[in-house]
Amino acid sequence: MKDADAVAEFGALVAGGAEPLDRALALIATAGRPDVDPDAVIGRIDELADMVPAGDSVQMCRGLFTGLGFHGNRTDYYDPDNSRIDRVIDRRTGIPITLSVLAMEIGRRRGVTLLGIGMPGHFLLRDASDDDLFLDAFDGGRVLDLAGCRRLFDGLHGPTAPFDPAFLTPTGPVDIVTRVLNNLRAAHLRGGDRHGFVDVLRLQAAMPGAGVGERRQLAGVLAEEGRFLDAALVHDRLADEDHARADEHRAASVRLRARLN
Repeated sequence: MKDADAVAEFGALVAGGAEPLDRALALIATAGRPDVDPDAVIGRIDELADMVPAGDSVQMCRGLFTGLGFHGNRTDYYDPDNSRIDRVIDRRTGIPITLSVLAMEIGRRRGVTLLGIGMPGHFLLRDASDDDLFLDAFDGGRVLDLAGCRRLFDGLHGPTAPFDPAFLTPTGPVDIVTRVLNNLRAAHLRGGDRHGFVDVLRLQAAMPGAGVGERRQLAGVLAEEGRFLDAALVHDRLADEDHARADEHRAASVRLRARLN
């Protein structure tokens, strides 16, 4: 899928609420990887759902994590592939949020509603029908109650770190997508992959409500890579939206276009 098409579809999907999440993550997986077909990725999730036994949330997660072997990647946590849903499926390993989204989307197909819980430091799942039934996708679908979540939090942040029950409130689809992008962006920065970093910035800049600062950063990185026209187009859009600095954006666009000659 062409990058421009993927970015445009991604922006429109997020503007509509970022649902379904499988489509959003399939589009994220295309960033810098035009050979990835989002429809094929979704088809593979359909196939996985058919392989997972019907039942409640615990039984379904047992089928996904124990039966099919999906597990947390503890040996290479910061590998960008952990944030790419197609590679999570290929390798049957990932980080908490991508494994959780996979479980949520399989659950949706199987009539089991799982909610994403963006606890600081570790993404979890919660059964929509039971406020005290949490599951840790990174740890093989381990079942937790509220006290277990608190112990997990203390283990991550230390026993003196303040815990707020609000940390266990459901996380909406747009926030989930934002967190996936932030993880992928951080992985590229950590690995020194500038091209991958730019690909993620383009998706972040396409999100409704993206800040001016994020898009100025994108323009700057594109210019540093010699992609002057792409950088100029970002400033053109900013000139239409950031009225207080419209003249500055137009001037930047002119300077960038001059470098094309």
